[in-house]
Amino acid sequence: MQIETIKVGYLDTNCYVITKNNQTIIIDPGDEFEKIKTFCQDKNVVGIFVTHHHFDHIGALKKLENLYHLTHNESTVWNMEVISCKGHAEDLIGFYFPEEKILFSGDFIFYHTIGRCDLEGSDFKEMQKSIQNILNYPKDIKIYPGHGIPTTLKEEIPYLEKYL
Repeated sequence: MQIETIKVGYLDTNCYVITKNNQTIIIDPGDEFEKIKTFCQDKNVVGIFVTHHHFDHIGALKKLENLYHLTHNESTVWNMEVISCKGHAEDLIGFYFPEEKILFSGDFIFYHTIGRCDLEGSDFKEMQKSIQNILNYPKDIKIYPGHGIPTTLKEEIPYLEKYL
């Protein structure tokens, strides 16, 4: 699995372009449609996935859906598990690839912290449930967040446990 990151929008949202077996998916096309389109011009895009519907994660979504004739979160690719990660947003989901032990967490988990829970539609108690759930997963999962740098579940456990 090849994972490429495009920083988009004024909040530097991580838009991920993942390719495996000559198939590509886009995760969180937050902004800058032309930049994403150009980056993916020679790729076989078979899916578009969105971790949650905050503006900084969906800014280029409609144009990409139209370009590729796809509906987000409806394609089935590879072996992927959708994990509920409510807390930061009531619709937040993570995309976990168990064979590769990779999680695209949106704004659930960041390097040494979690997503904000003081926004409309956020809920700290739901965040705590999401944290409890993710702690049941393999500790060597690599986490690709919606903003910032990748991390691992093992690295984040001491920080996550502070919120429980």
